[in-house]
Amino acid sequence: MGDDPFMQRAVALALEKMRADDGGPFGAVIVRDGEIVAEGWNQVTSTNDPTAHAEVVAIRRACAKLNTFNLSDCDIYASCEPCPMCLGAVYWARLRTLYYANTRGEAAGIGFDDAFIYDEIPLDPAKRRIPGIHRVTTQSHVPFAEWAAKPDKLRY
Repeated sequence: MGDDPFMQRAVALALEKMRADDGGPFGAVIVRDGEIVAEGWNQVTSTNDPTAHAEVVAIRRACAKLNTFNLSDCDIYASCEPCPMCLGAVYWARLRTLYYANTRGEAAGIGFDDAFIYDEIPLDPAKRRIPGIHRVTTQSHVPFAEWAAKPDKLRY
């Protein structure tokens, strides 16, 4: 097992920023070629941003620093198994490997239980706690049609 220095840094960030009342007990680092590219910690309460989870913050900073939306040559070290939102961000950023310390079960044990979101995902959108109602307009298809025909689109 050992004390991986990148995981140690993610855990240290979680502890340091939690103690400073900057957010919850979560930290993350993005690593490329053996060097930390970006760090993030939970800033939900300090920024009033429910999406400011450690992994998302680290991904945003890494993308800004590297001037890319594709982090396929990078790894992420997170102090906890990512929530569904953060897991989605890890996939959208195309990170190479996800390393995590604490599990989602351990997070649930201290009040960070995201099982309800995992349970909601396979449901029909209209049957979720926050119902998803399908509404189309006469123009709702236009952005997709134009994107499909756009010859110079930058795929992501």
